[in-house]
Amino acid sequence: MSDTLPMFPLNTVLFPGMSVPLQVFEDRYRALVHHLLRVEDPTERVFGSVGIREGYEVGEHGAQWLFRVGCRVKMTEVESHADGTFELVAVGLDRIELEHLDTSGAYPVGRVTSLQEHDVSVPDAVAETAQVTYEAYREALLRMDREPPSAELPQDPAYLSWALAALSPLTIGERQELLEAEDAEGRLRMVTDVLRGELRTMRVFPSLPATDIARTRWSPN
Repeated sequence: MSDTLPMFPLNTVLFPGMSVPLQVFEDRYRALVHHLLRVEDPTERVFGSVGIREGYEVGEHGAQWLFRVGCRVKMTEVESHADGTFELVAVGLDRIELEHLDTSGAYPVGRVTSLQEHDVSVPDAVAETAQVTYEAYREALLRMDREPPSAELPQDPAYLSWALAALSPLTIGERQELLEAEDAEGRLRMVTDVLRGELRTMRVFPSLPATDIARTRWSPN
């Protein structure tokens, strides 16, 4: 079934179960936050986000070309500033597909459908390989005197796949590909391949980690 949600397109891709800090300064997204704050139940302060394939977050030419698969997001913390801007913390809930975006109002509104996760049993070896590969990546960063992202990895394969997707040095295209994957096993295999490629690059170019090239502005909070 279709649903309508306030929409906040971003120059990154959000994942279910992962939290992210957001700065809100453009008028239309300030209006979106004001709308959410008028919702009495904090658990219902929900909006949608999709990645911007081409374009910008701000300005009259913003968000010209969007990815269709995104994430339903809940605002969990908000801080307002005297200049009218906001700082938010939001957490991804589940995947959505954007069918239509209406930008005629005070803030964008999307017609979306929920995307179900395929309930597929993940072989233990796949999850263990992904964890071991990520630990090798972290150790490689430490050897280069670089501070790796710190997080306690979950044991549940689905949450593990999202956590590794958030922690790994991915381009926006790779993030989107992971978000669109239909099951945890596929995501874990994809993340493992990306991390192995990163490790190979770091061995060849130890003074210029590929993380400097691949990492986007988004990071888990």
